[in-house]
Amino acid sequence: MVLFSRSTAFSRVTTLAARRQVHAAFAWMHNNPRTIMDWQAELVAIPAPPFGEKARAAWISECFVKLGLAEVNTDTAGNVIGIIAATHLPAESSGPVVVLSAHLDTVFPSETPLNPRVSEADGCLRLEAPGASDNAAGVAGMLALVHALINAQVELPVPLVVIANVGEEGEGDLRGIRHFYNESLLAGRVAAHVVLDGAGADSAVTQALGSLRFQVEICGPGGHSFTDAGTPNPIAALASALAVVGETQLPDEPRTTLNIGTIHGGTSVNSIPERAAASIDFRSTSSDELLRLEVALHRSVEDAVSRANEIAKMPRGRSRGPLTFTITIIGDRPAAQLPPDSPVLETLRSVDRHLGIRTDLRLGSTDANIPIARGVPALSMGAGGDGGGAHTLAEWYTDKNRELGLRRALLLTLAIAEWAAEQ
Repeated sequence: MVLFSRSTAFSRVTTLAARRQVHAAFAWMHNNPRTIMDWQAELVAIPAPPFGEKARAAWISECFVKLGLAEVNTDTAGNVIGIIAATHLPAESSGPVVVLSAHLDTVFPSETPLNPRVSEADGCLRLEAPGASDNAAGVAGMLALVHALINAQVELPVPLVVIANVGEEGEGDLRGIRHFYNESLLAGRVAAHVVLDGAGADSAVTQALGSLRFQVEICGPGGHSFTDAGTPNPIAALASALAVVGETQLPDEPRTTLNIGTIHGGTSVNSIPERAAASIDFRSTSSDELLRLEVALHRSVEDAVSRANEIAKMPRGRSRGPLTFTITIIGDRPAAQLPPDSPVLETLRSVDRHLGIRTDLRLGSTDANIPIARGVPALSMGAGGDGGGAHTLAEWYTDKNRELGLRRALLLTLAIAEWAAEQ
C-alpha cells in the first residue's frame, strides 16, 4: 500500500493534467457545450417524480449504451449502471472500483409542466425548467465526463462504475444509492465515490447531514362529541405529545433541528375522531442527537396516550375503548463526516489548487451520506455552471464555468482511480 500525503496528491494531479489523453478529454468538453446542454434539455423534459423515474431511466440507459459503456443494466431499484473498464485489467478482475453517480429524480409531480427553454446570452447557454439544475446538471455533467473519457481514450487503472440513480429527493430517502450498497456485488469493491449533484465549481459536501423522519398515528374508537363524551380523543392526545416534542431542548452544537411538518385527522367538529396523524422531521450532524430525539418522541407519545387512556377510565368517563398508537420511520439518512485526512478530500484540495479554486466544504444531505456513513471515501460536488430556484417551477441553469466544474470532476475521478489502484 502506498502512503497518501498532500504532496503526493498534488504531484499526482499535476502529472495527470499534463497527459495528452487528459488534454484531449478537456478539449472535448470545451468544444461541445451545445451537445451537453442539448442532453440536459432533453433529460429535463422527461418527468421523474419520486418513485416515478422509469421513463428517465430508460432514456439514460439508451445514452449509456450509445456512449459505449459496458454491462449497462437497470437494477431492481431502478438505478441504471454501466462500467468503463480498466485499461490493462481483465474483465473478470475483482479489484477496487471507483463510482461516479448522479441522481435522476426530481421533487416535481408527474403532471408538472416542464417545457424546457434554452436561450443564449453573453456567450453562455441558459436552461429554464423545473429540475434544470437539480439534477439535470449533474446527470448531463456525468454524461459529458463519460463521453470525454471514452472519446479521448483516457486510460483507467481501475474500472469506473457509472450510476444514474433513483430516489435521492425527499421521500425517496436515498433509496437508489442505499440499494446499490446493500445489494450490488460491486459494493464491497468501491474504493471511492464521487457524486455529481447540481451546479457549482468550487464547493463540495463532505459532511453528511443526518435526518430521521417519523409518521405518528394515534387511533381510537371515535364517536359523537356529546353522547360518547369521555371517549379518548386522538387529536387531543397527539397535540399533547407534539407540544412536549416541540419544547425539546436542542443544542447549538452539534447543529440539530426538529420540525413538525404535517398534522391531520378528524371528520367534523362534532365527532370524536378515530384517527390523528403527524409527520416529524429531525436533522442533525450527530447520530447521537438523532437517537436522543427519537427516544424523546417515543416517550412523549407513549405518555400522552397513556394519560388519555387513564383519564377515560375515571368514574365519569364513558369511554368506548382505549387509544393505540404507531410510530413509523418514513426517512432515515445517516449522519457522518469525511475524515480530514481522507484521500478523496486531499485529492480534491490538490485538484482545486491546480485549477486555482478555493475549496468550499459544506454540510448537506446527498447521496454521499450512504457511502460516507459506511466508511467509503465519498463526496458530493457540483458539475459546473450556475443555477437557482431549486425545487421551484422557476428553476434555471447557466453553463457559465461548466467547463471548469467538469475539469475538476474529471481530474478528481482520475486521481482517485490511480490512488485506488495502489491500495
